[in-house]
Amino acid sequence: MSNVIENGLREAGHGEPDTTAAPAADVHAAASMTSRVLDHIKSDTAASAASASVAQRDALASANPTPEPTQIGAPENTDKTSAPATDGSHLMAPAIPTQTDIHGIAYDFNDGVRVMVPAGAEGEWVAEFRDAEHDQILFRNSIKPGTLWTSRKRYFTAWNLKVWKDGQLVLDRQMKLEGKKVLVQFPMGLGTLGDFLGWLPFVDRLQKKHKCRLTAMLPQHFIDLVGPMYPDLLMVPHEKVDPAAFHATYRLGLFFGDVDCTRQPSDFRYVGLHRTAGYILGVDPTEEPPKLYLPDESRPIAEKYVVIATKASTQCKYWNHVNGWREIIKFLKDAGYRVICIDKEAVHGTGLVYNHLPHGCEDETGDRTLAERARWIKHADFFIGLSSGLSWLAWAVGQKNIVMISGFTHPNNEFHTPYRVINFNTCNSCWNDPRHSFDHKDFLWCPRHAGTDRQFECTKLIAPGQVMNVIRTIPSFAAGNPRDAN
Repeated sequence: MSNVIENGLREAGHGEPDTTAAPAADVHAAASMTSRVLDHIKSDTAASAASASVAQRDALASANPTPEPTQIGAPENTDKTSAPATDGSHLMAPAIPTQTDIHGIAYDFNDGVRVMVPAGAEGEWVAEFRDAEHDQILFRNSIKPGTLWTSRKRYFTAWNLKVWKDGQLVLDRQMKLEGKKVLVQFPMGLGTLGDFLGWLPFVDRLQKKHKCRLTAMLPQHFIDLVGPMYPDLLMVPHEKVDPAAFHATYRLGLFFGDVDCTRQPSDFRYVGLHRTAGYILGVDPTEEPPKLYLPDESRPIAEKYVVIATKASTQCKYWNHVNGWREIIKFLKDAGYRVICIDKEAVHGTGLVYNHLPHGCEDETGDRTLAERARWIKHADFFIGLSSGLSWLAWAVGQKNIVMISGFTHPNNEFHTPYRVINFNTCNSCWNDPRHSFDHKDFLWCPRHAGTDRQFECTKLIAPGQVMNVIRTIPSFAAGNPRDAN
């Protein structure tokens, strides 16, 4: 049985793999580059046309006769001055696998396991993709010379690749990364601080586990923040990466449209924003803060102070209570604290909706480096923020007292803090609901109540008193304000 999916590609039923004849459900042939299924960060199933001569269209095999991938007729592009192909968020794997055996069989583990027998090769060829860890054959079938075959699963798998010619085993490769060049791609143009800080420790964990020569592709401003702290990782921006130089490649991202979990073994909305990287890379998913490089770690002011971060990329992330920040700032100042706001912008919004610097705080917003903001957070008595990048920066810099106010995410989505503020008596956690895909372009995204008086009620109904009650449990606050703590 098979069912039709977008672009007429066929998907097999999910039965037990047939190790002798028909391919299992977990395979697809990489065919003409004129059509492929993108694994874009927002839609892993959207189709797109490409103008190159060699491609990777993910045609899913079924119990029907073996699919007929398009012949690869053009030679590999040897023009090293041309930029590598991208899908908008990641670099594409090279059209021809990067490793070659004595029979001329090309293979690698870049974006899954891939294999291609030379065009014109005589004989009957059979390939097998096996998950050695789970002792399961995911694909075994006849393949045609001059065609590129790749696994459907693209996250870390302990691949074993076998190829037979006329019934004789001619290639048997167990993927071993020790000493090999491995690429881990953060999305190109990544501007989301929390994603980067949450994922980086798992990249380091991959390198340590396999002792590989690991290159992390990420933006330069993030490299500046952490580079000196990770001497075993080669960190480079995407424009300096040649995808053809690697034995294996893995892509990190939030794959909203990946309903079949081909890019992630478990939907990130279930396992958490940061822990999803551990699952994708096949390492222990236990959370761990990254290490930051701070050129100046001195205390910025002598008086006791609290840092707040009130801005975010979309309105659903804000604390939307009408007087929330005003009341909290007064509460803190009455307790003897200076209240410092370190948002990048004093005013942020779009269209008719703009969020201003809260009344009563001290303005330290502006074009500061992330290291400078981290210095302010590091020495604060505590930090109050949202489910946004500066809260992740507070976690990374070692701030132990992080008050996080969020209603649109479930607490499992972020790092653990004992000072998490959420109101479960109202609508909440839509971000972690797989029925809703976050729209990055909709500043007023509220999938359940947009356009009604319930829009953003998840944080409108987080009262200042609830936040004050959480602050009172912070030991340093209680010690300095014994009456209020009671």
